[in-house]
Amino acid sequence: MLLATAGSRGDVEPFAALARRALDAGHDVRLVVPDHSGVDLTGLDVVSMGVDYSKLITQQGVSVAAAIRSYRSTVQPLMRAVIMESAKAAMDFGPDVLVTHPKILSAGLVATSLGVPHAVVEIVPAVTPTTAFPAAGTSTRDLGRFNRYTYGAASAGGAMFRRDLRDVSRLVGGTYGRTAPPAATILPISAAVLDRPADWPETVHLTGAWTQDRVSALDPATADFVAAGDFVYAGFGSMAAGDARARAQEVIGGIRAAGYRALLATGLGGLEVPAELRGDDVHVIGSVDHAAVMPQAAAAVHHGGIGTVHAATAAGTVSVLVPFIADQPFWGARLRAKGLTPDPIPQRRLTAQRLSAALGAVEGFSPAVRAAAGQMAGEDGTGSALRIIEGLR
Repeated sequence: MLLATAGSRGDVEPFAALARRALDAGHDVRLVVPDHSGVDLTGLDVVSMGVDYSKLITQQGVSVAAAIRSYRSTVQPLMRAVIMESAKAAMDFGPDVLVTHPKILSAGLVATSLGVPHAVVEIVPAVTPTTAFPAAGTSTRDLGRFNRYTYGAASAGGAMFRRDLRDVSRLVGGTYGRTAPPAATILPISAAVLDRPADWPETVHLTGAWTQDRVSALDPATADFVAAGDFVYAGFGSMAAGDARARAQEVIGGIRAAGYRALLATGLGGLEVPAELRGDDVHVIGSVDHAAVMPQAAAAVHHGGIGTVHAATAAGTVSVLVPFIADQPFWGARLRAKGLTPDPIPQRRLTAQRLSAALGAVEGFSPAVRAAAGQMAGEDGTGSALRIIEGLR
């Protein structure tokens, strides 16, 4: 199997989990990934695609405007590397099956050239049209039968990077525009947070989250803080946008006002905690294994990326969502509709008062979240995905 993904940590972790499960099952697995994702890839056969999303986020944040301004200088070369290097890795490896993130636009060309099946891993529901909800990253309003039209953006990539895809065609000896559709589309998402639409084709599978059966050890200081209990976790991952210091002030103020201690993960710039905000009731760390801290947390304040949504829900911990961009408002709307979270607080409207009020309401959502955790405990998303992929050969 050749597995290829592009993006930040949340795009790499599920693929690493699948690679380990496939390796344990006796498959020959190669993983093509960006550099410096922060994911533990120890023991895996890894090929770099020569791009660094973490560096890009550190340099220009997650601003859509910044991405547009740097399209020719940064975004276009990055996507060319993603498209070309993953194709080269696949041709070099010669897999029996190709499993890729939707950003790997060259996957269909490569799979057709090699004569092997191809599965797309839809990390968030933004590719397969449905009338049940709009594509993640477009609208949080239910547009009814018009929901299907919000999925058109997913097909725009082929047109934007037509020249690069023609180069891939020449590389693999294929014909641009002549590719077989994916044999399967797999969503590593739990049914506890997303109901499977009835109008999805049978080839589209909602498997449950792809997770690794391992928990990273905490450093002694963090372990002591967690063991003392009565804390709220807060972290915004790679959401480097706006004033991270002012955001930390509101977060700490809200957690303190609600009567809790604060465990803050600064990530790639989502939070910046100056000395004057620190104290015995505030513990700051760059990043932390969610599985090691979420079960002990009174609540989890986060941006609403699907990886963190899964981690908090699986731990039975109520999320307080502060969405920034992309699919995050979508997950806020989905969780709110399922009664799993208070009303999300858009990041531009985050205040200590609003956060304190939300934290004061989390206990009312605990029964529903614990029930969802029980449902997730019965899922084996990674194993289900592997069985689907094995069936494609």
